[in-house]
Amino acid sequence: MTESQLVELVRQAVIAGCLVILPVLVAGLAVGVAMGLVQAASGVHEPIVGFAPKALAMAAALVVSLPWMVERLAELFREAAAGP
Repeated sequence: MTESQLVELVRQAVIAGCLVILPVLVAGLAVGVAMGLVQAASGVHEPIVGFAPKALAMAAALVVSLPWMVERLAELFREAAAGP
């Protein structure tokens, strides 16, 4: 494996890692913003009120997107194992 092939493999791994975690992060961001707005409107500023729904949404997004995540990472590993 040459240096340029290794750099390309690492680049693909970083991109795949970012793409795989993106659905979970987007779910957490969306629920976090929504709960922040609700907390600001209602005046309730308890940390658990913002954390619990965000954690549940991220867990649900992880469960829903897990098959896609595994397939995407397996595809990356298959390509890496196949070589040039």
